[in-house]
Amino acid sequence: MMFWSKTKVVVHGFTAKRKDCFVTLEDTLLGSVLDGLTWCGKEGSNDTFTNGCPGWSDCENNPVRSFWIRASAFADVTCDNVTAMLNELVSDPFNSTSIFASVEVPRLNASRVKNLNVVMVIQKNNISNCTDPSLKNLTQTLDTGITFSCKDVPESWIQECGSKPEIACGACW
Repeated sequence: MMFWSKTKVVVHGFTAKRKDCFVTLEDTLLGSVLDGLTWCGKEGSNDTFTNGCPGWSDCENNPVRSFWIRASAFADVTCDNVTAMLNELVSDPFNSTSIFASVEVPRLNASRVKNLNVVMVIQKNNISNCTDPSLKNLTQTLDTGITFSCKDVPESWIQECGSKPEIACGACW
């Protein structure tokens, strides 16, 4: 299972090439159909609208966010080793308001999940962001018994490694 936060293009570029390795929610049938769509209703109307809808940050309970929160229940059945790609370029790679932080991580259960491996997507080889203070919040949120690891991996290497099927799953980091 591959989770992500603020790394959608990188993650889906990788999983599109390495379907044998990782699956994201958007790689499932329902996720792929609804990914990128915006819809809402309007008071007094039975119609569904695709424009003029509130954005994710404008309204906490908008239909699109509500759908992805509910669909993220797939974290309830995640098992063994789990990987998450986070973005070093944002101020809080583990942002408490993201769906990954607020919905998916709390659903990872130590009776099923052994490890959470964070891949911190970086732009240069010499920058370390696995020490970002927001990751301390991540480790505190994890269910007791789930081990945590983090590795800084250049985006260029993720893209290159995704194109090399001879490299074993996970060996890209």
